Amino acid sequence: MKFDAIAPGVYPELIYPPYKSTAKRGPVQPPLRLAAGLPVTQNIAPSPTILLPNDMDLTAQGDAEPLGEKIVVTGRVLDEDGKPVRNSLLEVWQCNSAGRYRHKRDQHNAPLDPNFHGWGKMMTDDEGRYRFVTIKPGPYPWGNHDKAWRPAHIHFSLFGNVYAQRLVTQMYFPNDPLFDYDPIFQSIPDLAARQRLISRYSLEHTVSDQMLGYEFDIVLRGRDATPLDI
Repeated sequence: MKFDAIAPGVYPELIYPPYKSTAKRGPVQPPLRLAAGLPVTQNIAPSPTILLPNDMDLTAQGDAEPLGEKIVVTGRVLDEDGKPVRNSLLEVWQCNSAGRYRHKRDQHNAPLDPNFHGWGKMMTDDEGRYRFVTIKPGPYPWGNHDKAWRPAHIHFSLFGNVYAQRLVTQMYFPNDPLFDYDPIFQSIPDLAARQRLISRYSLEHTVSDQMLGYEFDIVLRGRDATPLDI
């Protein structure tokens, strides 16, 4: 059984004035609905050989341990019917614990960590579950408005089983004081949908005295869809 189409307010508007750069890059014409061809609807079958050593452990990609709080993030990828999305490629990227990305356009006056690259990828298992180890990212200023700081977050990108399930989103951490001031987070009108972007602390997935665990489930399309990133 298929759920109804996604409810209004779950996805942000493509132009959201408080998020200033959307005015320059967002489409001004209404979207057109196209009939999906086979490349859009056929299953995607990425090969596990695309995974490199340490893709699922972002703390093991340098010559030594990176600085910051080590964490483990896990969750399930589900379709609109609540069924697991199996063997699906999931990519993540983030800034380091000081709030700086390893990218030439990031000139924030914060240190780069030579032992933290900030990106990884993994495949979901037969239950649709993924898991990776990383460093909790720091907040950072981004110049959108006066005193504009982004809440700590990790970017997620995945296709699901078909190209029509393409999703780019962000995972936030519980109880961040910057939520109320962040136009990207606030661009989602529906409060319940907004909460679906916040991970949950998990005692079950916490690893002894080594790292805290967080759970973040992703739903591709449908009534309980995870909001997109504008």
